[in-house]
Amino acid sequence: MRSSTDSQRCEEVVGYRVALKNDEGDEDARQAILKACHQRCAERTLRVLEKNGSIFIKLGQHLSSMNYLLPLEWTRTFIPLQDRCPVSSYDAIEEMIFTDTGLPIAAQFDNFGRDPIGAASLAQVHLATMKDTGLEVAVKVQHPALQEWVPLDLALTQFTFATLKYFFPEYDLQWLSNEMASSLPQELDFALEGSNAMRTKRHFDLIKESPLVVPEVIWGCKRILVMEYVAGHRTDDLAYLDSKEIDRDEVSAALARIFNEMIFGNTPLHCDPHGGNIAIRHNSLRRTHNFDIILYDHGLYRDIPLQLKRDYAKLWLAVINADEESMREYAQRVAGITNEQFPLFASAITGRDFGAVTTSVVSTRSEKEKQVIFGAMGEGMLQQLVQLLGQVPRIILLILKTNDLSESVSSSPFQAAD
Repeated sequence: MRSSTDSQRCEEVVGYRVALKNDEGDEDARQAILKACHQRCAERTLRVLEKNGSIFIKLGQHLSSMNYLLPLEWTRTFIPLQDRCPVSSYDAIEEMIFTDTGLPIAAQFDNFGRDPIGAASLAQVHLATMKDTGLEVAVKVQHPALQEWVPLDLALTQFTFATLKYFFPEYDLQWLSNEMASSLPQELDFALEGSNAMRTKRHFDLIKESPLVVPEVIWGCKRILVMEYVAGHRTDDLAYLDSKEIDRDEVSAALARIFNEMIFGNTPLHCDPHGGNIAIRHNSLRRTHNFDIILYDHGLYRDIPLQLKRDYAKLWLAVINADEESMREYAQRVAGITNEQFPLFASAITGRDFGAVTTSVVSTRSEKEKQVIFGAMGEGMLQQLVQLLGQVPRIILLILKTNDLSESVSSSPFQAAD
């Protein structure tokens, strides 16, 4: 039975109503009250997401990376959802494998681990050995209960965001639940995921200087995917990076090049690159790097139309050159951005004050600029940004989401090095 969120929604709405309407004391005191409200509500929501599991974990993973949109108290509280996911029982997995393949586990694998080596929102992974070849493999199996709960979970997610919009019309996040409803059927098709993985592997295998490794797919069906076992460490495992003398800046730069190749090159875009889907391993045999970047979970992909790739590239060239006229032109082409919306859009995609966007985004962000951005967020820019994201095409949302998620992953070495 799904955990009821009605009482929680009421408590959070009342809490925010009180915090936002509070006009007693100085500004610091009001901010402290609001931050405490953020933290309380985030912790309550985390407990509900963890208890309900499945797509609620997936939702929380994405929200944890939306630091451009959500308060720090929310994004920081949701970070554990990248690794702390529910586990399905061995008996349930055994029954599902027999149902889907017509063969028991023992007929297909030797040494099939009873406990998963990893669990995610939609699936878990067991270590095993192929019976016919002796190859060590990772067997990704969908949580069996998803078939029963996904339709209801999607409906609840859409209802929750509709409720949020009702009480706070300026925070319309229904575009996020709509995108989940569109994307989830693809993520639940493991045969499609296998196809995506091999297509990406073939593309990057031709780029010899790229450190990207995509595990080889052995076979797959709707709810089961068998791949070669390729292990690594999280990108924020700084002790491992330092012990192997792996340069953190090189890791960040390599991640940026990989996802830029997906956006602008002749290969589909991986749209779910959070910290749990990317690993690092030492490799002293490479000529340009001493590490591999392993990319997992290829369920959510999009093919970007060629003209959109070109227009998006020209948008960023215009940003780099501080060419405001061209920026406005290509922002309109790729996302339908009006002249009135453009300053906000430009600041959102660059993380810079509009003044810096029109002069030089390669300049270092000053303390004054940080204060200007922070002040603008407090004056209503956040509400405008939420509304803006609800209007742009879905493919642009996914590109921006990937930019945001890959940036949150690639920036972790920088942040920890400070």
